[in-house]
Amino acid sequence: MQKTVWVAAAAAVLIGGGVAAYYFLQDEAPPPPPPPKIARDPVRAAPAPVVAPSVRHPLGGVTATGLPELEQSDAPLLKALDELLGRTWRAYFLPEGVIRRVVATVDNLPRERLPADVMPLKRVPKAFITAGKGATPVIGSRNSARYAAYVSVVAAIDAAKLVAVYVRFYPLFQRAYEELGNPKGYFNDRLVAAIDDLLAAPDLAGPIRLVRPMVNYEFADPALEARSAGQKIMIRMGKDNAARVKAKLGEIRKLVATGG
Repeated sequence: MQKTVWVAAAAAVLIGGGVAAYYFLQDEAPPPPPPPKIARDPVRAAPAPVVAPSVRHPLGGVTATGLPELEQSDAPLLKALDELLGRTWRAYFLPEGVIRRVVATVDNLPRERLPADVMPLKRVPKAFITAGKGATPVIGSRNSARYAAYVSVVAAIDAAKLVAVYVRFYPLFQRAYEELGNPKGYFNDRLVAAIDDLLAAPDLAGPIRLVRPMVNYEFADPALEARSAGQKIMIRMGKDNAARVKAKLGEIRKLVATGG
């Protein structure tokens, strides 16, 4: 089972300059060294979505003036986020290939799988916590505490200022999205779609049953296991954490989807 993101979109947004996704990390495997460039793996990744012929959610105020090349964008983007968030947030994120990682994460959140090697977030601390014995394990009540620090960072974000950073660097997000195999796609449309998918994650109360067919846990309910990678992350982080993330995602959506 996969971990938590930017909230797939909250964390993705947070680190990407306008997207807070959320979506997040894997529990069982440590993250690999951040690669200088991320490309979609045709074997592991789902097919690209069909791109509409027109832009649904155009961003206003976008200009390429004064922007660095995508390969040199980490330092200026991190500086802009430091000015907005302080430096505490850096403890949770990988500092290299930031824009490419955010774009790949956002693109994969609504899909079936979120490859570990595209995540901009560091591994959630400690092991996944379960409860129950024998063949009927459930997500442990203390598991949600593992995500508390991530969620607190997301909840404290000034959505308007974060989106301003996103708009400032948007041409680079667009370029990274086109590199993934979307030459006619518009990244902000994909961002809005990812946020909408996360907001549609069910709010579940009570024990959530698990199965462990191999190494990783899965949801015992086939309907839950069939949901997108982003929605499963939202479920996994716990109802209260998910509610805080959804609230911030809603604020961000209002700002990035006004052109739709």
